[in-house]
Amino acid sequence: MEENATDGLPLAGVTVVELCHSVAGPYAGSILADLGADVIKVEAPGTGDYARDWGPPFAHGTSTLFHVLNHNKRGLALDLRDRVTCERLLGFILDHADVVLQNMRPGAIDKLGLGAAALRARKPALITCDLGAYGRSGPLKDRPGYDPLMQAHGGIMSVTGIEGGEPVRVGVSIVDQGAGMWAAMGILAALNKRHVTGQGSHVSTSLFETAIAWMSPHIGGYLSGGAMRRPLGSGVTEIVPHQAFPTSDGYIMVAAGNDNLFRALCGAIGHDFAADARFATNSNRVENRRTLIPLLEDIFRVHASAEWQSRLDAAGVPAAPIENVAQVLASPQTAALGILQQAPDLDLTLAGLPLEFDGVRPRYRHSAPALGQHNDLLSEPIAPEKAAS
Repeated sequence: MEENATDGLPLAGVTVVELCHSVAGPYAGSILADLGADVIKVEAPGTGDYARDWGPPFAHGTSTLFHVLNHNKRGLALDLRDRVTCERLLGFILDHADVVLQNMRPGAIDKLGLGAAALRARKPALITCDLGAYGRSGPLKDRPGYDPLMQAHGGIMSVTGIEGGEPVRVGVSIVDQGAGMWAAMGILAALNKRHVTGQGSHVSTSLFETAIAWMSPHIGGYLSGGAMRRPLGSGVTEIVPHQAFPTSDGYIMVAAGNDNLFRALCGAIGHDFAADARFATNSNRVENRRTLIPLLEDIFRVHASAEWQSRLDAAGVPAAPIENVAQVLASPQTAALGILQQAPDLDLTLAGLPLEFDGVRPRYRHSAPALGQHNDLLSEPIAPEKAAS
């Protein structure tokens, strides 16, 4: 990997030390790495990050999830319980790091002498980011946590799935990845603040706070005197119709998000429900959801999904097929975006960052590090994006 691989990327020249495992923290680090930061991941020797073994599937001896979350990074394997090793890492941070990102169990980072207060007392320009489970305060602040626990405890499961069915977890790690995104945004904001003031910051976020943030529309509605939100399958609380409908050969997702689109939908299906006062406005349709949806379901069952897609496209009504991973990967739209990126050093393809800068997507520069691959960083002068061979 050439030394100037990050030239032109927004975070080129920024060094991040990541003391993270599992999903949320490494996802934050992966965002920063894709944006050009030199992210140096610290793992325990022996087994390393738990996510290395979270499979199958595996690619090149490591779980594909680990590759997803840790490509474009360099890696150290350090026993931080050893005082000399911890001091070497501390020296590296004080000499080179702009950011320290960690998601260790509550209190663990402070016992190592690498907590935010200790580090920033010696380097005020440093940005530290703690990504925890339940947050910095409160009766649960010392508890560990994982994505499904927070989907449950944060209320997300209460509005997911089908009414009367068993609890359903959102199929992607929405809390973990959301917390990683908040951590990355907080770090970016802190870097901007430092650019203006010269001072670092202590950024903190958590899985529980992220779950609450995802639930903010439901919380706002409930606190405004609304009814308790219930799971609506593919539907949403505030808009009708805005859900999947069964067709003769599958399902199609329809999003008639305003009254004009609903009238267009009525034209496309040949039934003027908009003339009925019960369905004339969105608020009326929401109130009469249980009446309108079965009527629409009966109509959509008559034709195949492709036929409905053609009709709705012609009418200007937003609609989409419900596709699996293989279908998404085969989509001409996916290909046109160039978001699937081939590793330059392995037979491996991953989804890239969902951002472009001046029409260019940050590239897949190198694969996730082998355990301890770059341990020589603690004995040599740092050279950002040194060849990751």
